[in-house]
Amino acid sequence: MKISKLFWSVFVAVILSVRIAAAQQSPDVVWVQVEAHPSLSVAQDRARVYSDNLTDVSGFSLGGNWYGIVLGPYLRDDAERVLQVLRAENRIPQDSYIALTSALGQQFWPVGADVLNSSAVAVPQTTTTETETVVAAPAEPEPADETPAEARRSERDLTADQRKDLQVAMQAAGFYSAAIDGAFGAGTRRSMSDWQAANGYEVTGVLTTLQRQALLDQYNAPLISVGMQMMRDAQAGIELQMPMKAVKFSRYEPPFAHYDAIGDQGIRVLLISQPGDQATLFGLYDIMQTLEIVPLNGPRERQKDSFTLEGRNRQIVSHTEARLDGGNIKGFTLIWPVGDEARRARILSAMQGSFARLDSVLDPGAGQDTEQHVDLVSGLQVRKPRLSRSGFFIDKSGAVVTTSSAVDGCTRITLNHGHEATVIASDDALGVAILRPSTALAPLSVAQFTLAQPRLQSEVAVSGYSYEGVLGAPTLTFGTLADIKGLGGETQINRLALAPMPGDAGGPVIDAAGGVLGMLLPKVQSGQVLPGDVSFAADTTALRTVLDKAGVAPEDHQTASALAPNDLSRLANGMTVLVSCWD
Repeated sequence: MKISKLFWSVFVAVILSVRIAAAQQSPDVVWVQVEAHPSLSVAQDRARVYSDNLTDVSGFSLGGNWYGIVLGPYLRDDAERVLQVLRAENRIPQDSYIALTSALGQQFWPVGADVLNSSAVAVPQTTTTETETVVAAPAEPEPADETPAEARRSERDLTADQRKDLQVAMQAAGFYSAAIDGAFGAGTRRSMSDWQAANGYEVTGVLTTLQRQALLDQYNAPLISVGMQMMRDAQAGIELQMPMKAVKFSRYEPPFAHYDAIGDQGIRVLLISQPGDQATLFGLYDIMQTLEIVPLNGPRERQKDSFTLEGRNRQIVSHTEARLDGGNIKGFTLIWPVGDEARRARILSAMQGSFARLDSVLDPGAGQDTEQHVDLVSGLQVRKPRLSRSGFFIDKSGAVVTTSSAVDGCTRITLNHGHEATVIASDDALGVAILRPSTALAPLSVAQFTLAQPRLQSEVAVSGYSYEGVLGAPTLTFGTLADIKGLGGETQINRLALAPMPGDAGGPVIDAAGGVLGMLLPKVQSGQVLPGDVSFAADTTALRTVLDKAGVAPEDHQTASALAPNDLSRLANGMTVLVSCWD
């Protein structure tokens, strides 16, 4: 029989007596993750089921709309033993794994609990009292299906690769740490004995036929869970193992064969297939990095005949690889939800190891009748910034003034799509941020601050990317200077009679002579509903204070004569910048 519940009680009682003092002191706390679901209600139901049979069950958000069910927290050694014992009893899935606290977000089970902030490391509860001594006979091992002699004879029929597979499986389970050589020496035999003991089998040091299958099933549980099987796409000219319980063929949009998710797991696969040369390969490398399925964070490597891309954000992890061979570029992309790294690694390894090229290749001219969209490339969404606002150059090396709300919490900030920048100073109360590009730029024009007091009711214009970059250049929105203070008498604020768009926020407010009077502030969300043409700008005095802290000296505007409309537009276009915030 398998490991008994009495053994489990004895095991946790030993943990309770030996570990609890150390548990209260050690920061080395981990969890056993048993399931993850994209539905909160499903995760709550599953957590309830586990709580009826196990102790220390918790549920946490994993990010990307995924919810995990975990046991713990435990010390690392305790967690490893809990994992082994509960797997052996088939009380948790075979693909359960050790998870770190950093992977867990907000707790949803038990309702109202705060396990993450608990000072002591929890251990499973037993049915014994604190003073009761547990004495139990050793658990009865499961009888072997073969005698040791029979097991050795069946073992002799294994190929070298099959023997190595067993060593790999024992290594993955934590029982074997020597070379994967297929030689069953003393170290391998000890590992077999340890695995038999941990899984409730008679300890002989020789695995029987059924035990070998059980070991491999444990190892291959991640593959079995998603239905990994060999798949041949004759049209794309690719053969490989794919998770066919998680994806199904959708369509061809060269250079991709789309295999979309089944259900709500969010797993997707793209097969890459197109004729081409090195220039085609390098172009594909660049295009892939503009797509939402390749998040910004992750390693990239391009060689003369191949490339790999990995990207990770709060929702997905994607891996793309492609190789040029014989005038054809072939590869694949695996898109996987975050919080399931152990399974992802196994599936990715299986896909890489089984990938084979066939003779055919996708026709680049096929799929021309599919729906076209400016934000799509071969049916894939182009990555877009979280938001885009306006800014303007303030010195000749490319420093930019913009609104602080445009760059709050960004993973990456870009100027005019391609130039990365960082925040070097900000004033959140005023709503202003100063950016410095990672490499110096050469602006066509630089803002010059007006020295004279502006006249009320004089004509002004805001230069900005009203449609957040959809148009290739900024637009001018005209209005008048209504007051040189805010509605509450704020002296650092100008009030404008002007109706800008949200994308204009951060853009320069310019007078008729081309001098900069201030920076347009975003509309403030409040309980008041102001007329649509009431806007506000931080004046140059306030901007100079922030710029001084950043060590940036703005230029002064000396000309008083009005510019011709074309000259004003050219000046504004040269200084105005599209500022984009990326997740």
